[in-house]
Amino acid sequence: MMDRNVSEEPTDEIVFAEEDGIGPVNNAIAKRPWKLIIVDDEEEVHDVTRLALNGFTFADRPLEFLSAFSGEEARSVLAEHSDAAVVLLDVVMETEHAGLDVAKYLREELHNTSIRIILRTGQPGQAPERAVITNYDINDYKEKTELTSQKLYTLMYAALRSFRDITALESSRRGLEKIIHASSHIFEQRSMAQFSQGVLEQITSLLHLDDGAAYLASGGVAAANEDGCLNILAGTGEFAGLVGQDGRKVLRREVLDRVEDALRSRKTKLSDGRYTGYFSTNTGAENVIYVSGVNEQGDVDHRLVDIFGHNVGVAFDNIYLRDELEETQREIVYCLSEAVETRSRETGYHVKRVAEYSKLLALGYGMSEEEAEIVKLAAPLHDVGKVGIPDAILGKPGKLTAEEWEIMKTHAELGYDMLKSSSRRILQAGAVIAKEHHEKWAGGGYPEGKSGEDIHIYGRIVALADVFDALGSDRCYKKAWPMDEILDLLRDERGKHFDPKLVDIFLDNLDEVEAIRAAFPDAPAVAA
Repeated sequence: MMDRNVSEEPTDEIVFAEEDGIGPVNNAIAKRPWKLIIVDDEEEVHDVTRLALNGFTFADRPLEFLSAFSGEEARSVLAEHSDAAVVLLDVVMETEHAGLDVAKYLREELHNTSIRIILRTGQPGQAPERAVITNYDINDYKEKTELTSQKLYTLMYAALRSFRDITALESSRRGLEKIIHASSHIFEQRSMAQFSQGVLEQITSLLHLDDGAAYLASGGVAAANEDGCLNILAGTGEFAGLVGQDGRKVLRREVLDRVEDALRSRKTKLSDGRYTGYFSTNTGAENVIYVSGVNEQGDVDHRLVDIFGHNVGVAFDNIYLRDELEETQREIVYCLSEAVETRSRETGYHVKRVAEYSKLLALGYGMSEEEAEIVKLAAPLHDVGKVGIPDAILGKPGKLTAEEWEIMKTHAELGYDMLKSSSRRILQAGAVIAKEHHEKWAGGGYPEGKSGEDIHIYGRIVALADVFDALGSDRCYKKAWPMDEILDLLRDERGKHFDPKLVDIFLDNLDEVEAIRAAFPDAPAVAA
């Protein structure tokens, strides 16, 4: 099956195959049967219905017949098969209104509004049509004598078309909810993954699909394209368990070939029962959506997918720009913090280690991943106020005089004053940390002599992280302490200098502490 010719210029235009039917690709998904539940206390009715609908297909999918011979049995079958499309429901079985009770149970207790309920009765006088249609949420009412083979065929076709469209709308609603949720929380850490999953579900809904879809992103040239990674951000069906992995290592060859072709051609294609959507952004990022088991679509569906695809490209561009802005913000914080450390001759990865220890403590304390990340990003600003301390004091190799120490202590207030006016969460947290990370749990710290929980938790966390790392690092006025002596001091200062709960968390996670120290070692000292 050949694709229509398109311009050689890079484009997000969708390329549709000639509409001569669906190919054999992903046949198992495309032909998953529609479930039809027959509820009747006469076995012959079941046999006749199966015979009349033998070989019936809708949208290239056959029927799967399920039987129940009483209202009570029907309840069990319906509860077990919530994905059933149609139920042919007899009215009079073990009681005169058993079928009506099942219909009520289905709508009001199982809350299944998608399944199409068709009442069939051989005794219309027991359940008059007007009363039944008015009082019960059913979709059709037929007398058994009027249901010829042809009429039953027509009835099933209409019911399944209705069920398909209703479930597609419901899937669309769920996809839109995820996109709206991601958009309203655009600055959350995981908004990209949420947005990607919503986009995938929306595309799936527009194509009237069931499962077998994956969202893939090969990041910008500086990231994913350079190291050959194809990061899977979201998935459904067979791809659901692959999120977070490299698509080039875990995807089936036939799927990967489609994805690589989209990346090379920079075009979206819908052919052979597969949709491969290509979206690029002004930041250089490339995004691919691959969906299998696509049924034949009409022109309206094509236009919807095309319009939606262009809008998704714009949305992804905005998200990538947001991520770039956040990354720039992080780098500025680290650069500023490292500049302060360098000026005070505290070289190496001190600020990075303090940041990592702080996040570890924050998570152990019970903070959310989002808030712990804020603490991590703000922690490097703890000594930013040292930019206002004279070099003679900041770099003095010996013990400070009482007057010099009073000047040194002003860096806490200086750092707070520098950051307090910002409306950014990271800088607001940094202001609190700069001011309070020298306070002590039992009192006696500076600048305000706070104690206990009057000290902000951010300040308590960074106080422990900073002292631990400072003791383990060479400084202009001291040599690094051995680890056992540092741990002894933490135990001695538990409930004095440090929040006792935080000390316990720290000591319980020494393996992770050591891993952080190993990941960010100080460079060897260079002789003058």
